[in-house]
Amino acid sequence: MTNQPEAKTFNEMTRYIRVRSEPGDKFVEFDFAIGYPELFVELVLPREAFEIFCKHNNVVHMDSDMIREIDEDMIKWRFGERGQRY
Repeated sequence: MTNQPEAKTFNEMTRYIRVRSEPGDKFVEFDFAIGYPELFVELVLPREAFEIFCKHNNVVHMDSDMIREIDEDMIKWRFGERGQRY
C-alpha cells in the first residue's frame, strides 16, 4: 500500500474566481477555475446571479500572489519572457 494522497473528485475540487469588473458595475466580469487557477474561463453575470453562483460553488477568491503568478505566466506565453512584455 502506498502513502499517496487520494485524488479529489470533481465535486471536491476548489473553485476559484478572480473578479475583473469594478464594484459598482451592473454586470460582474470574472474568471472561474475548478481545481487549477491557471485554467479558467471568462464569465459575465448580473450581480445578483454572480452572488448566487459564488454561494452555490463555494468559491475561493484568488489572492494577489496567485493572480501575479497567473499574469506572469500569461505574459510568458504571449511575449516569450516570464513577466516581461518588452
